[in-house]
Parts: sequence; C-alpha cells; structure tokens
Amino acid sequence: MLLAIHCGMMLVFLLLGLVFSQGKGAFLIAGYNTAPKQEKEKYDEKALCRFMGKLMFVLAAAWVPIALSALLDRMWLLWLGLGLFLAVCIGGVVYMNTGHRFEKKKQQ
Repeated sequence: MLLAIHCGMMLVFLLLGLVFSQGKGAFLIAGYNTAPKQEKEKYDEKALCRFMGKLMFVLAAAWVPIALSALLDRMWLLWLGLGLFLAVCIGGVVYMNTGHRFEKKKQQ
C-alpha cells in the first residue's frame, strides 16, 4: 500500500513535469498565479514553466529512494530521498529567485 502511494506521488510529479515542460500550467505556480497582470507581464511565462517542468522531473527522481525505502525496508533510503527532495526544492527556489533569469529582456 505504501509503495503505491509513493508511486502515485512520482506519477503526480511526472505529470506536472509534462504539463510545465510544454510551457503551460503557469496558474499552478504559487506566487506567479497571484501576481497582478502588470507584474506577470515582466516575466517570460514559457521559460518559467519549462524550468518548473525540469524541476518536477528532478523531484520525481528524488522520490525514487523514498519509494525504494518502502520496498526494501531501509530507513537510510528514506532519509536520503527526503534530503535530496529538500535540497532540490531549496535549490530550485533559490535559482528561480536570483539572477533575474525569467524576466523578459527589454527591447531597445
């Protein structure tokens, strides 16, 4: 039963990755979906979605050790997976919010 739940979580991340990698689903991105229209116009929505797609795929991969921990009954795999998952989340948020990576280029 627990393994099925973990596989379901991986499937959710994979499906979100597919949606985002097509440049769609921006309404699912917290912060972006609540921003005023004027603020949203400053950002390249497709680039932001494509990055979120890559992030979702990496999060699905980080969930593999967690699922394996349920299958093999190894606690260290659970902690490894949780650590990877947390590191990817923090790294992704830091990457997204630094360097003005997803702002539209100003035309001259």
